[in-house]
Amino acid sequence: MRAGFLLSVCSAALPLAPAQELDRNATANGAAGALVTVHGEVRNAATGQPVPRALVRIEGDADTGALTDGEGRFEIPGLAAGPQAFQVTKPGFRDRPYAAGGAVADEMIGPAHNVLVAEGMPPLVFLLAPTSAVRGPIALSTGDPAQGIELNLLKRRVEDGRAVWQPAGVTKTDSEGAYRFAGLADGVYVIYTTPTLESEPASTLVGEGGSVARAGYASIFYPDARDLTGAARIQLAGGEQAQANFTLTLEPFHTVTAEALLPGGALYGSGNPAVAGMNLTAQVMDAQGHVLPYNAMYDPGTKTVQATLPDGVYSLVVIVTVSRFTASLAGNNSGTAAVDAGPFAGAAEFTLAGHAISNLRVPLSAPRGGPIQTTVTRSATQTSTAQGGAIMVTVSQAGGWIDGGMMSAFASGAAPGPLETAYTLPGQYWVHTHISQRGLCEASFTAGGANLAREPLVVGIAGSTAPMELTLRDDCARLTLSLPQNLAGMAAGEEPSYTVYVVPGFDTTTDVTPLTLRASTGGTITLEDLTPGSYSVYTFSGPARLEYRNPAVLAALPNPGQTVTLSAGTTSSLVLEAPGH
Repeated sequence: MRAGFLLSVCSAALPLAPAQELDRNATANGAAGALVTVHGEVRNAATGQPVPRALVRIEGDADTGALTDGEGRFEIPGLAAGPQAFQVTKPGFRDRPYAAGGAVADEMIGPAHNVLVAEGMPPLVFLLAPTSAVRGPIALSTGDPAQGIELNLLKRRVEDGRAVWQPAGVTKTDSEGAYRFAGLADGVYVIYTTPTLESEPASTLVGEGGSVARAGYASIFYPDARDLTGAARIQLAGGEQAQANFTLTLEPFHTVTAEALLPGGALYGSGNPAVAGMNLTAQVMDAQGHVLPYNAMYDPGTKTVQATLPDGVYSLVVIVTVSRFTASLAGNNSGTAAVDAGPFAGAAEFTLAGHAISNLRVPLSAPRGGPIQTTVTRSATQTSTAQGGAIMVTVSQAGGWIDGGMMSAFASGAAPGPLETAYTLPGQYWVHTHISQRGLCEASFTAGGANLAREPLVVGIAGSTAPMELTLRDDCARLTLSLPQNLAGMAAGEEPSYTVYVVPGFDTTTDVTPLTLRASTGGTITLEDLTPGSYSVYTFSGPARLEYRNPAVLAALPNPGQTVTLSAGTTSSLVLEAPGH
């Protein structure tokens, strides 16, 4: 299901209902245009205790608001009767989170509270959750102060139905070697240190087998793991103050020096006047293809890529973008004129074990990724054809932690026909299909026969993949969702909102967009171009992030969801079962 068909009700920070409908609601609950004094209180969501000096204000109006008193109570006079959007903030607390998105700021502030202000309305009650913190000292094996050590915080988030690890903060130790991550929302976290070298080299590199170039402290996940799989999960909730102590051991770091060879064998940076506009970037990865927090830099003086690493098994990935190059560099000596080219890429695997490596070579080649072939299965009863729009395919890293869940463009075009792919770093990726061509929906998406809804796409060196095929169909279905009749009207006070997920019971690479339904926006929505089949509809009271691609999570929900089967080319309707009603 696609964001283009969710209308205005999909946004987490939604406008209220059209003026004429809201005026009608306001008139039913108090004279339109009357000034009202709103009373209420703010409480701690974890303890139920009042929260003093919390700021309650009208969204977008810095002059209209009030601080709560010692009992958590507030009063805001002179508000116009009708719909108003309230925001509640206090340092050390957070409001309800958004239903989707991963920004830390969203988790702290959250969407506004939609309130129908009316004379005689009951007092408002807002809940703020206390934020948590993680702190601890770092001890060095040398006994020296661990000042200036950088630490990275990752949080487990749900993005597009899958759990991923995403950056949630960076900090450094103080002069006493202590660190602190504060203002954290409820959730699961892990912490790792950025690799740190001693300020002065221990000795001079003399080539492979030579002496140690530097000494330093490797990147470590708390409490003592070299990768994410061994990291301790830190569960925070309700204002917890967790302790996570590190001990870092000084160890040898060795220099790896590599030459990047362009197609045809020319050394990158050799000064060939035929090559212009080139730019080299390099990344250090582990044996599983995850990007590591170790820097690899190009040194124009020696014309080499260099990295300083502790012992281990690594892969060095080099990418050269070229604006112009001669055909002779690609192995053609015919003297043809310069032409535009895409990136060159290559990788070299190596093992560091007690000494430096100085003769590594990384042969580069042009991307070999082929287009995605798309076909449309036509229905004998379907007379309409696809209209406008395009097919877009994005990918997100599977199992990474440096850029987990981050989307990047992969392919685009129109169906039927090929979708041209863009270069993507080697690794494993989840595929996400976005179909904006009206009248089309996904039937299947495979790579070399593998179902991409169940298995990640494997991208090799230079962007190579197994042959990819996206099959679409033109007999799509429609589904109209609506709130029950007893929730269709908006009463005075804070308006409830409901987050709805329409989850397919079959394999698909099309993501499920969470919907927000409320009475003031009509309480109904129609989803277009859905793949025929069985769906489960889950309704939550308030914002929710659902790991809908995890069957175990769905099975553990207290509400099993409503089941609806959509037939090809038809429109179905479903009245939602709202929680608590």
